[in-house]
Amino acid sequence: MKGYKLTESEIKFTDLIWQNEPIGSGDLVKLCEKEMNWKKSTTYTVLKKLCEKGFFQNENSVISSLITKDEYYANQSVRFVEDTYGGSLPKFLTAFMGGRKLSNRQAEELKKLIDEHNEV
Repeated sequence: MKGYKLTESEIKFTDLIWQNEPIGSGDLVKLCEKEMNWKKSTTYTVLKKLCEKGFFQNENSVISSLITKDEYYANQSVRFVEDTYGGSLPKFLTAFMGGRKLSNRQAEELKKLIDEHNEV
């Protein structure tokens, strides 16, 4: 999974699994037909690919995740900062803020995060 970026249709597919897991493969086929207008073969092809990439497991025709939605998006966020800002969180935050001001609450939350993750 590391470094793999989901396509738009894969995101919709993974969201269906994350929202309904554990889910039987037959129920997943029906859900994908209803929500994505996919045929059975498309569902199984994409499922097999994402199982091979380490997102899901298919045991006894029951699909469950090996990585959570939050873990996937956290990984993508780190990758974005690394690729776009050379891994510099301060550069990313400066660009993200774009001259906007933080509320007192937001500033306190950031200070707390920094304290919790600060290398001593």
